[in-house]
Amino acid sequence: MINVTDNAVRQLQTLLPAQDENSRKGLRVQVEKGGCSGLHYEMTLDEKKDGDAVVERDGVHFFIDGESIPYLRGATLDFSGGLTGTGFRVVNPNASRTCGCGSSFETTQSA
Repeated sequence: MINVTDNAVRQLQTLLPAQDENSRKGLRVQVEKGGCSGLHYEMTLDEKKDGDAVVERDGVHFFIDGESIPYLRGATLDFSGGLTGTGFRVVNPNASRTCGCGSSFETTQSA
């Protein structure tokens, strides 16, 4: 499915305590149509929905909807903070081309 780095887990752990302690939220990672290369990543704090794949690491959850799974299979979710930008980022072996901003991509396969 999707690999999640220790940095991504730690960052999500810092974001979730701000939520209600009974919340069942995690990070939703999905692919949507749009962007200059045709597809782009969207990430939000959300709850599990029917049909989601769930990746659990160290007590936090990452949700991937069924339509995004083919695009994200084998990808790595990381978090980096630095001068070139802070945030979650996806390293995706399925991307055949990415745009200059790094948030939009296209694949050679159709999902």
